[in-house]
Amino acid sequence: MSEALSSPKAPARWQDFFQLLKPRVMSLVVFTALTGLVCAGQPINPVLGAVAILCIAVGAGASASLNMWYDADIDAKMRRTRGRPVPSGKVQGADAVALGVVLSLFSVMLMGMALNWLAAGLLAFTIFFYAVVYTMWLKRSTAQNIVIGGLAGALPPVIGWAAVTGTAPANAWLLCAIIFMWTPPHFWALSLYTSEDYEKAGVPMMPVVKGPASTRKQILIYSVLLIPFCVAPAFTGLGGLAYLIVSGLGGAVFLLLAWRLFRSQAGDAADPRNTDGLYDVRAGARDARNLFAFSILYLTLLFATLLVEHLMGLRPLEWMS
Repeated sequence: MSEALSSPKAPARWQDFFQLLKPRVMSLVVFTALTGLVCAGQPINPVLGAVAILCIAVGAGASASLNMWYDADIDAKMRRTRGRPVPSGKVQGADAVALGVVLSLFSVMLMGMALNWLAAGLLAFTIFFYAVVYTMWLKRSTAQNIVIGGLAGALPPVIGWAAVTGTAPANAWLLCAIIFMWTPPHFWALSLYTSEDYEKAGVPMMPVVKGPASTRKQILIYSVLLIPFCVAPAFTGLGGLAYLIVSGLGGAVFLLLAWRLFRSQAGDAADPRNTDGLYDVRAGARDARNLFAFSILYLTLLFATLLVEHLMGLRPLEWMS
C-alpha cells in the first residue's frame, strides 16, 4: 500500500482527479462495453443504455484510481508513470483511494438498481479483480501478471451485454476472450522497450524475469493463438462479411508484425526511448513499438466493425444455411 510520495504543492484541480480515472483506458473500456451492449441485439431504453455505459465508465475509473493510489511508489520510479497525480504530489493518496471507493459503490449500486444485478455483479468483480487481484497481488508477484490480470480489461463487453439481456451467452464471452488473448502481446510489446522502468520499480514483467528473447517468442505464440479468436465471430453468428475481412486482413498484418518482432533484437539494448513517450523510440525498438501501436488499431477496428454492422442491421454470415 502506498500514500502520496509528496504533499501537494497546491490544491488539487479537477483535472488532476480526472487523470486518476485513466481516461484513455476508460475510453477503450467504454467502447468495448458499448459494442457488447449493441451486439446483444435486444432493444433497450436509450436512457438505461446510457446509464449502463456510465456505470461501466465510472467503475473503470474507480479501479484506476485505486490502482494509482496503491502503485504510487512504483509509478514514481518509472518514466512513463512518474507524472501521474499521486506520485507527482498533485493528489494525496488518501483522496485517490476515497475517490476509488466512492465511485466503485456508486457504479455498482446504480447498475444493479437501474439495469440488473448480473451486470452489477460482473462490474463489481471487474473492479475487485483489477484493484485487488491484479494491482495488489499479481502485478508485483508474477511475470504472468498481465496474462491473468487481463481478465479485468476483457470483461466490459460481457457487462454491456448483460446490462441489456440479463444474461451472458457464449458470444459475449467470445468478445471477452478476444481482449483477453490480445492483452499479452499488446503489453509485452510495450514492456520490451520500457523494461528498465519495470526493473527499477521491481515489477516482474516478462522481459525482466525471462529476458527479451523469451518475451518475443511468447508474443509470437500468443499472436498465433489470438487471431483465430478474432476471426471466430464471423462463424458464430456475431460478425458479418465486413468483420471477416477486417479480422482476417488485420490478423495477417498482426502476425507479420509479431514475426518481425520475434526476429528482431527489440529489448536487448538499454532503454531505447528518445523521450518519456510511448512511440518515440530508436531503431532497435521499432518492431516492438510497431506491434504495440498496431495492436491498438486492430482491436479498435474489430469492435468498430461489429458495432457498425449491428447498428446498420447487416446480417451475420450464415455458414450453415
